[in-house]
Parts: sequence; structure tokens; C-alpha cells
Amino acid sequence: MIKLMRRWWKYTTARLSRGFSQRADPAVQLEQALEEAQDQHRRLKEQAANVIANQKQTEMRLNRTLEELEKVNANARQAVTMADQASQKGDTEKVGDYTTAAEAFANRMIALEKEIEELKELHYQTTQNAEQAKAAVQQNSAALQKKLSERQKLLGQLDQAKMQEEMNATMRSLSETVGEDVPTVDQVRERIEARYAKARGMAELGDESVEARMLEIEQAAQNTEAHVRLDSIRAELGLAAGPEAEAEIESSEPTEAGPS
Repeated sequence: MIKLMRRWWKYTTARLSRGFSQRADPAVQLEQALEEAQDQHRRLKEQAANVIANQKQTEMRLNRTLEELEKVNANARQAVTMADQASQKGDTEKVGDYTTAAEAFANRMIALEKEIEELKELHYQTTQNAEQAKAAVQQNSAALQKKLSERQKLLGQLDQAKMQEEMNATMRSLSETVGEDVPTVDQVRERIEARYAKARGMAELGDESVEARMLEIEQAAQNTEAHVRLDSIRAELGLAAGPEAEAEIESSEPTEAGPS
């Protein structure tokens, strides 16, 4: 039962994550990714700073111990010298005091030398860690700068992708049926061209029909009658006949016979 619940939970989480990724705005996701990368870089720098600080503290402690060893060594030498001078003077009491002090300085020197060896080893390790931390920060900084420089490129590609998607959608709307009752532009164009071609065909047939010829004869007769009426009006007014009447008169006069 527990395994089944875990599998169901993992499936549900994966499904929700996938759905969220598909609906999320890539530009917002890009900004989130860059912000996360910058936060990681800041945390890395803080960790590296702590490592470097540890190395610096170890170095300062080593330097202080070396300085102390130098002082203790000088004091031990001074105690031995003073014990020797007291011995030459026969002052046994001071000889014992100076000798005891010299032995104390010697024991302190031994402890400091041991501490110095340990500090040197620790300083070596902390120095290596500090160098690795610096290299990690530099490498991550270069990677972060590369991501930041790619930001505009990715945003530009995203804008181009959106524009191409809009163009694709537009082209699909011109070639695909929007709905059951809505034809495409291509279908409408085919219907219009079919109607236009049919109308042209009917017009050509109409030009060759008997009715068209009869209408042409009737129109010519009406034109002739109109010319006669105009000539009659001109005669009543004492005007010359029109050019059409003169042409008809000339054509109706007999031609002169030639010499036999």
C-alpha cells in the first residue's frame, strides 16, 4: 500500500510538473533560472570566502607562533648566558634560578616547534582548499557570465519562435476549415471562380443565339426610322439633309453610262 501511494505521488508530481512547464512562460522561466544561478554563485562565493578566511587565520596563527618561538629562543639564550655569568661569579643561587628559567624556555620552545609543524601542515591544507575555492568561484563566474550573455540571444530566439508560431497559425487558418459552417479562403475562391467562368460561358452562348440576332436587327431598324424622322424635320425647317440621308441619296442615284 505504501509503495502504491509513493508511485501515485511521484506520478502526480511528474504530471503536474509537466503541465506547469508546458503552460509556463519561457521568458519568466529564463529569468527564474538566471536568478537561481546568481543565488548559487553568491552562496559559492560565501563558502569560498569562509575557506579563504580559515586559511588566513591559520597563516596569522602560524606567524604569531613563529614570532613567539623567536622570542622564546632569544630568552632561552639569555637565560643560559646569565646562568654562565652567575657561575663565573660563584653565585650558585642565581645559577639555579637562571638554569631553571632556561629549562622552562627550552620546554616552551619544544612545544612551539611542535605547534608550528602542525600549523604548517594545516596551513598547507587550508591554502590548497583556498586555491580550489578561488578556482571554483572563477569557473562558476565564467559560466554565469556566459549564461547572462546568452540571455538576450535566447529572448531573441523566443520572440522569433512566437512570431513564427503566429505566422503558422495564420497560414493554417487560410488553408484549414475553421468550423463546419465556415469555408476556407481557398474554397471561397474556387466557388467565385466557378461562378465567374459559368457566367462568361453563358454570355458567350448568348452572343451566338437567335434572340441576340433578332435584337440586333430590331435595333438597326429603329436607328433607320430615327434617321428618316430627323430628315423629315430638317426638310420642314428648310435645312440640308443629314450626312446619312445624303449618303443614301447618292447611293440610290443611277450612275451615268459611259461612251459606247
